Amino acid sequence: MKNNVATNKNPCGLRCIGSKGMSIGIRYLILVVIALFFLFPTVFMFVSSIKNNETQIISDMSNLRAFVPYGDIGFKNYFDVFTQLHFGRFMFNSLFIVGTIVFAGLIVNSMIAYSLARLRFRGRNIIISLIIALIIVPIESIAIPLLLMVNTVGWIDSYHVQIIPFIADAFSIFLFYQFFIGIPKEIDEAAIVDGASSFRVYWNIIIPLSLPVFAAVTILQFLFRWNDFLWPLMVTRGYEYRPLTVAIQQLFTQDPKMWGDIFAFASMVTIPSLVVFLIFQKWFARSIASSGIKG
Repeated sequence: MKNNVATNKNPCGLRCIGSKGMSIGIRYLILVVIALFFLFPTVFMFVSSIKNNETQIISDMSNLRAFVPYGDIGFKNYFDVFTQLHFGRFMFNSLFIVGTIVFAGLIVNSMIAYSLARLRFRGRNIIISLIIALIIVPIESIAIPLLLMVNTVGWIDSYHVQIIPFIADAFSIFLFYQFFIGIPKEIDEAAIVDGASSFRVYWNIIIPLSLPVFAAVTILQFLFRWNDFLWPLMVTRGYEYRPLTVAIQQLFTQDPKMWGDIFAFASMVTIPSLVVFLIFQKWFARSIASSGIKG
């Protein structure tokens, strides 16, 4: 009798467990296939960058040998990039410009979002609506008017012409705002009762509670700004202020094109993005998870 009761409680038995395990295995298999699909271009780029024979690189592009490191392998292409181009200068320019935009943007955009999320003033809803509307405005639509403005004040060919116009970002403000309104206001009110100012509440309470969204904005803004091409191309004249995305075009103007050097240059451009993502990925995942819970 006891055996019958136990059987009724678990009618599926091992069959359900096996079915569940198979379902999980299929899901993981699909995720692995998708991951490999997105990794193929990166693997192809890194493998091609260490092949020193240009004929081999070109012949391998049409088959799977492009993903296999064989033949004349070495770091000659990387040395060529450093010796033939001002790569160190270009890397410094990119890191300085993007780092300044991201750091200043975290402070400015989070403070704007905190004001919109916590303060009540006339026209607040209009400002929020305008910020949301600005998210869909591409840089290409305002590039020419913005170029005329910065040219009028003599900012062409400088660092600040590539930094100042992009510190305040509508998308970053919106992300911060969405996260801040999910933090209970009772925390702010308790701190204010204890004598804390609004800035102290923002600095000592809101920021420590908002590390996931800060990480998410850091990653997204770094990727957006690191891959900028149109604006730096329009406002820079010489190599002194040009970032990596514009400098790589010099390799495409050579005849014949040295694909090993191009892949080596592209690989070194990709590495900082991977490093930033690996550093902040834990907080980025927490931001996505918390956003899903709030939704």
